[in-house]
Amino acid sequence: MDEIERIRAFNRFYTQHLGLLTDRYLDQDRPLGPARLLYEIGDRADLRDLRARLGLDAGYLSRLLRTLEDHNLVRVGPHPADGRARVAALTETGRRERADLDERSRRAVTDALGNLTAEQRAELVAAQATVHRLLRLAGTVIAPVDPAATQARTSLLRYAVELAERFPEGYDPATLTAPGDVDGTMLLATENDHTIGCGLWTRLAPGTAELRHLWVAAEARGLGLGRRLLAALEADAAAHGITAVRLGTHAALTEAIALYRGAGYLPIDDYSDSPYNQLAFEKVLITPGWRGGSAGRSGSRGT
Repeated sequence: MDEIERIRAFNRFYTQHLGLLTDRYLDQDRPLGPARLLYEIGDRADLRDLRARLGLDAGYLSRLLRTLEDHNLVRVGPHPADGRARVAALTETGRRERADLDERSRRAVTDALGNLTAEQRAELVAAQATVHRLLRLAGTVIAPVDPAATQARTSLLRYAVELAERFPEGYDPATLTAPGDVDGTMLLATENDHTIGCGLWTRLAPGTAELRHLWVAAEARGLGLGRRLLAALEADAAAHGITAVRLGTHAALTEAIALYRGAGYLPIDDYSDSPYNQLAFEKVLITPGWRGGSAGRSGSRGT
């Protein structure tokens, strides 16, 4: 059985195991869709946020909400702070049903775990954590973006705010690479249309590029996204004729340093005048038709 068929078989087993094939999820009076929506609404939720978070079509979400409204579980109305937006809020009946849903779910998991030893329970929890991490990583989209686009600038500003907190000397966002200075490519990583990472490269000299502003949002760390972004930047640079890439980083960014060393970057002498580049690294990219040669050593202000 190949990889695809193994995953399909697991999906069939798991959906049946969780009772997703019936119209009475956890023996309540409704299927999984409306039950999950009750959970996601919490006390109150913006409809735009619900659509983005659950990846639901606006029409389908409206139909689900209408069903819940008909059962007096939810009320939909204007946002108290933004009349153009709409929110869904649980009624008292809806809060009771959600509490019952939580209790049924916990009891079902407790009953299932009760058939396993302590070691088997730990193995199952660890395996599910791995599946969750890898599915998130698989669902993350990495694509080129206009460096001047709002999403691109917002991601770099989030990066700058984090560096200002982590660097003892702080970080000046004015040192971020300006859109017009990106003569290579900027990549953006998104999960359900939410930006969770970025990075870019610029040219230092013929055949040599510098990687800058490689960043993964706190909520996406531990997925392996940093390695994937780094590899994507290298591949994009190589496709544009780059045979060697350099980068500078700060000594405080220990996770980044470990990432670069693990990806084959070797220490080199400082090549820039950026105060934040306390350590410098270089990696030779093996590209089709590459014949070797020394990389240029032009200066840069990248971080």
